[in-house]
Amino acid sequence: MAEHRARGRRPWRAARAAGCAVPLLALLALLVQLTGCAPADGPTDQYPGAQQMLDARADAVRRHDTAAFLASVDPQATGFRSRQRAVLDHLTAVPLADWRYDLVSTGAFPLPMGGGRRLAAQVRLRYRLKGFDTAPVTSLQYLTLTERDGRWLVSSDSDGAADGKGGTRQLWDQGPVRLVRGRHSLVLGGAGDQARLHDLAKRVDAAVPAVSAVWKGKWAGKVVVEAPDTVEGMAQLMGGDDPSGYAGIAAVTTGEAGASTAAPADRVIVNPDAYEELNDLGRTVVLTHETTHVATRALTTPATPLWLSEGFADWVAYREVHRRPTTTAPELSRAVAAGQLPARLPGDADFGFRAGAERLAKAYEGGWLACRLIAEKWGEDRLIAVYRDTGRLGLRPAAAGPVTAPMEARTAAPAVPTAPATAGGGSARSTGRSGLVERAMREQLGVGLSEFTAMWRAYVRRVLR
Repeated sequence: MAEHRARGRRPWRAARAAGCAVPLLALLALLVQLTGCAPADGPTDQYPGAQQMLDARADAVRRHDTAAFLASVDPQATGFRSRQRAVLDHLTAVPLADWRYDLVSTGAFPLPMGGGRRLAAQVRLRYRLKGFDTAPVTSLQYLTLTERDGRWLVSSDSDGAADGKGGTRQLWDQGPVRLVRGRHSLVLGGAGDQARLHDLAKRVDAAVPAVSAVWKGKWAGKVVVEAPDTVEGMAQLMGGDDPSGYAGIAAVTTGEAGASTAAPADRVIVNPDAYEELNDLGRTVVLTHETTHVATRALTTPATPLWLSEGFADWVAYREVHRRPTTTAPELSRAVAAGQLPARLPGDADFGFRAGAERLAKAYEGGWLACRLIAEKWGEDRLIAVYRDTGRLGLRPAAAGPVTAPMEARTAAPAVPTAPATAGGGSARSTGRSGLVERAMREQLGVGLSEFTAMWRAYVRRVLR
C-alpha cells in the first residue's frame, strides 16, 4: 500500500502496585528496581546521546552543512559514508522548510554479530517542503547506531532489510533530484526524462482549478508530485521493495486519512512506465483524480467507503469529459451485456492492489457510476454533502471505532490503454461504518444504502446496456 504514516508516541509504561511506598527512603531506589513502580524509560531517556546525535544530524541537513552531517556518520563505515555524502548533495535542490529525526525505538531488527556497542534503531523522519507542506511528511528509517569513543554514530541503513525493515527510501536516497515548479504544483523527479516532469506540472496546474470548481471549501490548492525514474523507485517511495505490486498503476496518492481536521501532507507518486502508456485523456484523468484525493483528504476518513472516495475522484475527473458511459466503463459494460449485473456496490477488497485488472476496473467503474447517479438524481451539491457528512462523522473518535484507513491509489483510466488499478491497503473497517454512510445518505438523499443499491443496479443496467 502506500505507506501508512503513523504518528508515533514515546512508549511510556507505568506499573503501579499497592504497597510500593515504604518508610525507609534508603531502600526506595532498590524497591523501585525490584517492583517496577517507576515508569520505564523511553529510548531517548535510555540513550540521550543517540537523540542528540540525530538532532545535530537534522540541523546539519537544514543548514546543508556537509561536515556537520558527516560528523554523525561512522568513519569506519566507508561505503555508507560515501553514500550519505551523495544523499546530502542530492538534497541541495530540495526546498526544505523543516527536517527532524525522532528516535522511536531500539532493538527494531536483528543486528549482525560483532562491531561493539550498537543499537538497531527505528527512527522517524519528519520533513516539510517550503511553500507546500503545512504539516510534515513522516517516514520510518531503520538505522544501525554504533558507539565510538562515547559518541553514537550512524553506521548503516540496510542491516534491517533482510528482516523486512528497509524503511522508506526517498527520491534523494535514490539519486539526484530535479525540480519543476508550476503555478499550483511542485514536481520532484529523478535524473531521467525532464519532459515528463514538465508534463506532470502542466497537468496538475490544470487539475487544481478544475477540482476547486467542484470541491468548494478549504484546501491548500497545491500538489506535490514525486516522479521516480523507475517502478523500483516507486516501490521504495511506498516503503517496499517489490515493484511487481505496482505494475500498471499510473499513480498513487499517499496520506493519513482521518488523522485530524487538518490534512497532512500528501504526495502523488507516479509510476513512470504506466504513465507513459496513457494517452492524453488518460493522463489528464489520472492527475485530476489524484488531485481530488489531495483536496478531499481532510474529510476522507475511516468512515468513507472506497466506492465513494474513488468514485467521487473519478466523477470529478470525468465531469467535463463528454463520453458515453459504455466507453468510460468498458469492463462493467461487458459484464452487464453478459447478464452479470453486480449485486452490490464495490467493497473495499475490490480495490486491493492484487485484486486483478478486471475486478479493479469494475470497482472503479461501479464507484464512478454510483457518484454519477447521485449527481444526476439529487444534484452535485448533494453528492458533495454526502461525502462531507460521511467524512465528518468518521472524525468523531467514538463514531467508527478502530479501523485501517486506506491509501487511495489510481491507475490508468478505464478508457485508455492500461488496466485500472487500485486503492491500496487492506479492507479492514469498523463494522459501524455502514451505519455512518447510511446516516449521511438518509439525511442528504432521503434513502438508505439498501434502497440506493437497488437504484444503482437499475441505473447501471440502464446506462450500460
